[in-house]
Amino acid sequence: MKRPKRHTKKYSFRQTDLKELRNLTSYVLDPLGFKARYGKLLPLLTTQVDEGLMGTLVQFYDPLYHCITFPDFQLLPTLEEYAHLVGIPILDQVPSYDYQRWNSRLPSEFLIAQATVYGKAMSEDAFEAIFVLLIYGLVLFPNIDKFVDVNAIRIFFVLNPVPTLLGDTYFSLHLRNAKGSGAIVCCLPLLYKWFISHLPQTVAFKENKGCLRWSTRLMSLTNDDISWYDRAYAGEGKDPQGLKARMVRAWRKIHKKGRSELGPKNCIALEPYTTWVRKRASEYLMPYDYPRPTPLVVAGPSTLPNQGVIDDPDDAWTSLLPQSSKFWKRRYDRLAKDKADMEAAYEREIKRLRAAYLPASRASRDP
Repeated sequence: MKRPKRHTKKYSFRQTDLKELRNLTSYVLDPLGFKARYGKLLPLLTTQVDEGLMGTLVQFYDPLYHCITFPDFQLLPTLEEYAHLVGIPILDQVPSYDYQRWNSRLPSEFLIAQATVYGKAMSEDAFEAIFVLLIYGLVLFPNIDKFVDVNAIRIFFVLNPVPTLLGDTYFSLHLRNAKGSGAIVCCLPLLYKWFISHLPQTVAFKENKGCLRWSTRLMSLTNDDISWYDRAYAGEGKDPQGLKARMVRAWRKIHKKGRSELGPKNCIALEPYTTWVRKRASEYLMPYDYPRPTPLVVAGPSTLPNQGVIDDPDDAWTSLLPQSSKFWKRRYDRLAKDKADMEAAYEREIKRLRAAYLPASRASRDP
């Protein structure tokens, strides 16, 4: 029986012509200094976005959970990832818009001409200020073609763009999904870099020898294929003065928890979560056919005992699991390790409780 599919939607992507901005990069006298002052903005100007990949990606957007839902895993961009990709820290401050009145927009042609004048004159500060403003208005926060609008100007002044960048991404995806079509208007190079960072190298950058469609290539991925966590994030979020406790506006009551409360970071998706994702994917349907792999002959039982991985052999979504011995060995080893870790943790806790309470109870019974 053919599995039902969700209808795909028609989206387009607004991509600004960045040729003139790329030409202005020749006036950046100190690229490393520019990166230290403004983040990794220059690479965004040369990022080649594959619209076929992006057009396929947004078909998986799940409006209920505000994330990208695949058959057995979910992806969603985070503040931490966006801050790392643009190289700009999230400032602990309330954005202020108490500026003098501006025109609603500035023509990019005028700003490019001014930047060129200051670039040729080697006036570094003036050039960089205008150049970065152009990047904010045309790349990070595109709105009106060939104009930098007042919102981009305001965000440029506070130099805290990451929360708004993430908000723009979710807003655009959610809005267009609700309407069923339309243009995705957000920092597309940044969204593209985020998604590519999670894809295995064989899918993201290697030659597609089989000439497979992006839908087939993405639907064939499992949670074992995804790069879940970049170790570069581990060095972020340091806050020796405790300033992160003062969150901006609606976030002021949110308190970040670290390793001491949550334990060490890991990239393991436990079975209850994976089962829940598969159930959600089954309810929401997938927009494309799933390329069923050719099952290998596996000696021994086809399911793991007492793990609840397969409850019903006739379940359509259970069949999405790759039927290979390598997959099952990885899953078994992972579950075995989780079980061993839990048992060790319980043993330590029992010993601690015995040491803390047994001596006192014995003392109370002694004459």
